[in-house]
Amino acid sequence: MDTYYLMQIINGLSAGMIYALIAIGFTLIFGVLNVVNFAHGEMYTIGAFGGLVCITALNWPLALVIIAALAAGGLAGIVLERLAFKPFRRFQDEASLKSRAMREATLLSSLAVSIIVKELIQYFFGAEMQSIPTQYLLNDPIPVGPLSFSNGQFLILGSSILMLGGLQYVLYRTRIGLSIRAISNNPLGAKYVGLSVDRTIIATFAVGSMMGGAAGILVGLYYGAIFPSMGFAPSIKAFVAMVMGGLSSIPGAVVCALILGVCEALATDFMAQGWSDMVAYAFLILTLIFFPQGIFGARRERV
Repeated sequence: MDTYYLMQIINGLSAGMIYALIAIGFTLIFGVLNVVNFAHGEMYTIGAFGGLVCITALNWPLALVIIAALAAGGLAGIVLERLAFKPFRRFQDEASLKSRAMREATLLSSLAVSIIVKELIQYFFGAEMQSIPTQYLLNDPIPVGPLSFSNGQFLILGSSILMLGGLQYVLYRTRIGLSIRAISNNPLGAKYVGLSVDRTIIATFAVGSMMGGAAGILVGLYYGAIFPSMGFAPSIKAFVAMVMGGLSSIPGAVVCALILGVCEALATDFMAQGWSDMVAYAFLILTLIFFPQGIFGARRERV
């Protein structure tokens, strides 16, 4: 394979891993509540700015900065759930859970929180880009034969694989993970057998938002700058990956996020860098036309 295309594939896999971390949060929350969280991109931004505060104000080492971004994202996810989603869960009957009006209300509520969070970040940090100090940047070259990578690419890939593996362990080997899967499958049945639906939903938001926060700081350390609206474009692409994967399939969302990242990277050879963002929208349109249930979606559920 040509060296250039191999480099582009590696770049695409790195970007796809970031989309996958964000898409998992979308998928987890949709699986449990059957609603789309449009404030999830702000969890990505909060993780980035939380890491920036730890860098500039506290001079923490890199490992602690990433842990702080995880914590910031998880805490923000819990607050988001309490403000935007909890008030609409007063009625737990089957009709209310499946109500279209309830889904639309929570969608608009999360969108409102997204706007408020973005404005608050702009108020406290300003609307301009914030630079990451040079000593924290993840762009040191690492030659591998005829190829040249950066340490940031390896860190993004390695951290993403580690977090995805940890998520699979949580979902299939822990009590809270089994609760998440049970409520995702049948919320009323899980409630009747004694599972704490409220506690499980909080845990779902925390886990999904932690991954989004980690993705935000990793991207900031790789590119060297962050800004208040940085979560918009990645969250749109992660949403497309979730739709392609079938809305509630975590493996499907991860696979489709990787496909999307690689296709975007390869598309820059045929179009300008800015136009490569159109790849995600093209995939979304094709999925809705030819795979209305998603590529990995269940037959009973349409996108």
